Amino acid sequence: MINIDGLKFNSLDYVLITDKEFTVVYNTRLDKRVNINFNYIERKDYLNRNLFEIYPTIKKDANSSSIVRCITMGEVVVKKFQKYKDFNGNLYSTHNVTIPLLRQGRIIGAVELVKDIKTIENINNDSDEIKNTDEEDFFDNIINNTNSSTFESIITNDNKMQKAIDHAKTMSKMGSPTLIYGETGTGKEVFVQAIINYSGVSRNKVIVQNCAALPQNLIESILFGTCRGAYTGAENRKGLFDEADGGIIFLDELNSIPYDVQGKLLRVLQDGSFRPVGSNVQKKVNVKIIAAMNEEPLDAIKNKHLRKDLFYRLSSGMIYLPPLRERKADILLFTDYFIKEYNIIYSKNVKGITKILENFFLNYNWEGNVRELKHVLESMVSLSDYEILDVQHLPAYMYDRIYNDNITKAGDSNKCKEVFLNPDAYNLKKSLEEREKEIITDALKISGGNKTKAGKLLGIPRQTLKYKMDKLNIQL
Repeated sequence: MINIDGLKFNSLDYVLITDKEFTVVYNTRLDKRVNINFNYIERKDYLNRNLFEIYPTIKKDANSSSIVRCITMGEVVVKKFQKYKDFNGNLYSTHNVTIPLLRQGRIIGAVELVKDIKTIENINNDSDEIKNTDEEDFFDNIINNTNSSTFESIITNDNKMQKAIDHAKTMSKMGSPTLIYGETGTGKEVFVQAIINYSGVSRNKVIVQNCAALPQNLIESILFGTCRGAYTGAENRKGLFDEADGGIIFLDELNSIPYDVQGKLLRVLQDGSFRPVGSNVQKKVNVKIIAAMNEEPLDAIKNKHLRKDLFYRLSSGMIYLPPLRERKADILLFTDYFIKEYNIIYSKNVKGITKILENFFLNYNWEGNVRELKHVLESMVSLSDYEILDVQHLPAYMYDRIYNDNITKAGDSNKCKEVFLNPDAYNLKKSLEEREKEIITDALKISGGNKTKAGKLLGIPRQTLKYKMDKLNIQL
């Protein structure tokens, strides 16, 4: 879902709507009632015609066409600088945001919001670098909102995760720093997006930076800015903390920031002050800091990845996201959710998984957490034509890993294979119930269905026999 708050949709140039077969249902660019400055085309010449007839240079390739990708993949698509011609030879270059239209969970078409970013006269200019324009601001705003999440969109049945959500809601309304940590794929970025949305801070005042992607020798200047002459080629330049003043800065992979720069970050946390590189002037900012890391804080301190004093400053606002293997209730919840999602995207009709597959999902280590489960199910749903998924539909790497791990633990490859393919065979309770049901059924047959006689034969009262028959679903 796109949050359209604050977006200037009145600056759009036109809207295009197609059905799932790429038949054009509406196109404001070619409609004289909307686009009075265009040499309009008769409605019969563009309505109910195929998209690829009206725009013959658009390829039927999901990687090159935003609308093709949207309908085939079932996802919101944001595409910049898409160039094409219409059937009259008119040239266009546009930014597109394309949104799938769903009815009862099925894709029925798509609506595309289009912004012209070049005039017809200069469309052949080789340079696509158009900076500091209203169009770029508009488009980037849409991108930011497309990727946002809310606390309501977080899926969980786990008590620890629910407590983490409650804690995050509280922290989002406070100015104190927040540290979110957990393994890769546990949902740290989703939580950050939810905190930002819940805080009410304008997206224009939110700065996001993956610290691991920055060169170590430039992190300080990027975060805190520079003064001219600080080093060769240095100019007066604002840092990210300046840009985020009055808002929020999210520092992903906090533990990748050099030790000495962490000390400077601590000063910002304590009193909101810092000095740009090469400056003697102290600056003050009012910024809420959200940080994330995929390493346990105490391990990070031990490994010299996190300063102890910085940890103490962050400790009052820490949120831990447990790995998926510790959230058994969420494994099957996500399984059902992703199956339904990929059924829509790949036009499949998968209805569930077998008990054997369910058992291994619940006991698998999930090193990649929710992200790994999502990719596994996408692979299984997209490649299978079965309504019920089983172990043979697992990706090869996962099947081999589970099988080999069980061999290591069991020490007997034949027994391991038997357990892998039929784990219920070693379920003592289930085996005893099945044997009990078999004996009672035989006794009832011998006694001609007379419960009193069957009870005497089994050595139990009639009432006990009746209870067991109901429990084991035995019918005469």
